[in-house]
Amino acid sequence: MKLRIILAAALLFCSTVVFAKTEEISIQGSMGKLSAIVQTPELKQSEKCPMVMLMHGFMGNKNGPIEVLLAEKLEKEGIASIRFDFNGHGQSEGDFQNMTVPNEIEDAIAVYNYLSKLPYVSKIAVVGHSQGGVVAAMLAGELGSKIKAAVLMAPAAVLRDDAIRGNTMGKVYNPLDPPEYVEMFGGRKLGREYIKTAFTLPIYETAAQYKGPACIIHGTGDRVVPYTYGIRFHQLWKNSEYHELQAEDHGFSKDIQHAVDLAFNFLSKNL
Repeated sequence: MKLRIILAAALLFCSTVVFAKTEEISIQGSMGKLSAIVQTPELKQSEKCPMVMLMHGFMGNKNGPIEVLLAEKLEKEGIASIRFDFNGHGQSEGDFQNMTVPNEIEDAIAVYNYLSKLPYVSKIAVVGHSQGGVVAAMLAGELGSKIKAAVLMAPAAVLRDDAIRGNTMGKVYNPLDPPEYVEMFGGRKLGREYIKTAFTLPIYETAAQYKGPACIIHGTGDRVVPYTYGIRFHQLWKNSEYHELQAEDHGFSKDIQHAVDLAFNFLSKNL
């Protein structure tokens, strides 16, 4: 009899609590299937929690240190997260040569739409590093109040200026007549369409439509994206927090945990 009671209690507990889990999924994106990892905290039956979209930068992937560290901290706080590879990156489908910022925004919208249908998700926030920061800012502008908080880490709005002057990460080309592709380091090919769309990309005009809570984190030692681009977003979003990290580089390698903690503290306060 005692054993039956223990088993019954255990079954009841299991039926009312969903244990924390990490799950690999795929979502249809703009150029094929997107590889994603969803991390959810322990929840009671029918309980909801916030969800954070974590977006990597140019030539990055979902398993970058910023994304992984932040996902782990959020789970412990009772906040779910999804980190995913944009098209042509990591384990996602698509050819890097066909990747553009607009189709990365389409990828992000597809992820948002997937998350919005999950029964346990109460609200959705975005975090983006580097080019992922541009995607996050423009996504927030397009979706408006549907995004409940936004964090930009070294947002690479410089990508438009790079395209205009014909120099992306040291690779020089004619911006008025870009080649079929530009050979990047690691053998990857940056396509003509990326350059053409970046040339006229309405980064700030689109981002300006977002009016929700925001946080910008940028290092003064960033040689990929000068910290003045972070300041521009702070000026654009009047009520945003701005954290300027002295001598910190583009990947926050001097003290990545501090940068992650700033993002985490903002999200835990606003979600």
